[in-house]
Amino acid sequence: MIRHWLATPQSQVRTRWMKRFDPRYWTIDFPRPMVASVTTAADDTLVIDAVFMRRGDLAGIIWDSVDCWSHPLLAMETARDYRGTTLAFHWSATGAVQPLDAVNGPVLTIEGRDAAGNPRTWYVRLWNYATGTGADADIAIDFDTLDGGFLLPAEADPVWAGDVDRMFISIVPPGYDGSDVPLAAPAAARVALGNIRADGVGSMVKVGDAFVPPHALRMASGYDDSYNQTPERLIEAIFALGYRGALVHYVGMSHFPALRWDAATASYLADPAVPICGPAEAWHSDFVERAAALGLSPILSLSFELLDQHCPSAWAQRNNDGARAATGYSPPSTLLSPANAGAMAWLKTVAVSFNAILVAGGAAPRFQIGEPWWWVGPDWKPCVYDAATTALYLAQTGLAAPPIGDIRSVGTAAKRQYLDWCGSLLGQATLAVRDAVKAAVPATQTLLLFYAPQVLNAAAPELLRANLPGEWAYPAFDVLQLEDYDF
Repeated sequence: MIRHWLATPQSQVRTRWMKRFDPRYWTIDFPRPMVASVTTAADDTLVIDAVFMRRGDLAGIIWDSVDCWSHPLLAMETARDYRGTTLAFHWSATGAVQPLDAVNGPVLTIEGRDAAGNPRTWYVRLWNYATGTGADADIAIDFDTLDGGFLLPAEADPVWAGDVDRMFISIVPPGYDGSDVPLAAPAAARVALGNIRADGVGSMVKVGDAFVPPHALRMASGYDDSYNQTPERLIEAIFALGYRGALVHYVGMSHFPALRWDAATASYLADPAVPICGPAEAWHSDFVERAAALGLSPILSLSFELLDQHCPSAWAQRNNDGARAATGYSPPSTLLSPANAGAMAWLKTVAVSFNAILVAGGAAPRFQIGEPWWWVGPDWKPCVYDAATTALYLAQTGLAAPPIGDIRSVGTAAKRQYLDWCGSLLGQATLAVRDAVKAAVPATQTLLLFYAPQVLNAAAPELLRANLPGEWAYPAFDVLQLEDYDF
């Protein structure tokens, strides 16, 4: 039996004091299809990288009074009273972002309650508290004398800062009109909040200061679960909780791809020409550098998975009814067809680009291909019938792909032969990704992640033919890793 206990904030044994508005503890969020990330450039500086896709896109740079993201032993205390506090910082913006002095320029939104306990939201135009230009200015905020409203003092809406849940600074692209109309092209922007200073009697907050001795367990993380946080916060937490050595990081399937508007399908699709969007590249570069600096050994993991709404139609695996592979996520992801040349070319470029981030960040190149497989949904229909796959099978064998409506019932030699062929195709596609990575960086250690519960299913024994190819046999990969928590 594994002995364990679940920590709560009340379990904190050691704490320390921290200045409110510490750059590490800001987060970022935004609506799809735009992307953004937040990193820390210095002890007093945070940097936001964003790519806007629509005229109505808006990213929020968020400070929460309630710490919803930290491990309980490291969490910041809940401190909703901002009275007696001042916040000052230098605003610097480049690229496609509305300036401070624009009609739709950056706004500090404060959500909380008024002195009577009624829910309230205040909208503070930052330009009213700025000295400088719309792109380069010093901003000073005193929460005791702060007013919302666009024009001051005519439209002043006094802020009561004694019960604040959260606040966020919004940034939007030029031409912002709140609509879903696509921009002519993706619009990149960078905003830096530098020289961040909090002063006053309310400027300090207590934070957990745990330090767990190093142990034998290793950490796994994922970008889709942590895209909104600063890498510095994550890496410091991993180290403080005693994790050392290998750090497997799944780059995800929904936040790293660069997107383009496809008018023909009226959708935002992965851009084959740009493997990683700018915000994800900046975030992962910082993540790797900080991990390596603390002696951790990051392993970047890439799967054959892509958020369905961003996947070109021809790239997706399909079942015999023509339905796209769809995982149980909401919204769902899909799986890329190993037979589709465009999908596999994109995947190889992405793999090479992420591995280059490892090298540039000072880490040993260790790259994992995660869970490559043919999808089988809850209806037991194998998704091995996309057009590229069936066409390739016909071209190579002269045979039409036999229909399999239920992977639990594979009753003919022709169907078993087709599954064997699909398995070999998957194996070849996996090796092609491996070869692309090693061609760029020959010293790369390659790893394969196998998800046993999905494949080693007694109810569907023939699934092994498609999803456990012989091409994976040693010495194809340096390390085999198993994911089996569903057993």
